[in-house]
Amino acid sequence: MSNWTPPSIPESAIPEPASPQPFSPSPDNNLQLLSEPSPAENGTGSGPGAWLPQFRVWVRDLAVSLALAGFVILFLYQPVKVEGTSMEPRLTDQERAFINKFIYRLGTVERGDVVVFRYPRDVSKSFIKRVVGVPGDRVEMRAGELFVNGSQVPEPYITAGFRGEDSFEPVKVPADEFFVLGDHRNSSNDSRNWGTVAQKNIYGKAELVYWPVGKWGLLD
Repeated sequence: MSNWTPPSIPESAIPEPASPQPFSPSPDNNLQLLSEPSPAENGTGSGPGAWLPQFRVWVRDLAVSLALAGFVILFLYQPVKVEGTSMEPRLTDQERAFINKFIYRLGTVERGDVVVFRYPRDVSKSFIKRVVGVPGDRVEMRAGELFVNGSQVPEPYITAGFRGEDSFEPVKVPADEFFVLGDHRNSSNDSRNWGTVAQKNIYGKAELVYWPVGKWGLLD
């Protein structure tokens, strides 16, 4: 019996293992690749349009700010120009101030408030005066000194030369009415001449002088 020997195979006939090929995605591959945004996409590049995203953000913020400012001015505050000398020395002729148009929808008119109202004898005109008497008060003046409910009222906003020497008997302020006076008592046309002001005619409280710049500040 003879021994069996397997046939030999030449090395050239043995196939070499295939080397791995790099993956190259094609439009047909259903594979989503995640990457960082390019400088042109995130607005940090230096290309011709790199500044556009930031410019759009700036324009948007400016538009929102202007809209809010417009809302505040139209619905809450209103600029007014003072004409005349009746509120000197605190307010002088041609000064500009902001009045709060919303405050009396939530609160009440108080003594000392500088208010803007429609003139009772001609509602097409507006006056600015200081409230010295509220409903139920008894207001009187003795030689230029103001008394409310029998007590003298300190008035630091009036200078000696503007106080005058006027006197009048006690006046009771009716319901929903207010007694107003100008700070310059010698040149003011006020409740001493035409009576009290109805609350419905008061439409704002003067709060801030904004022009001239040198007199900028809150009203007291």
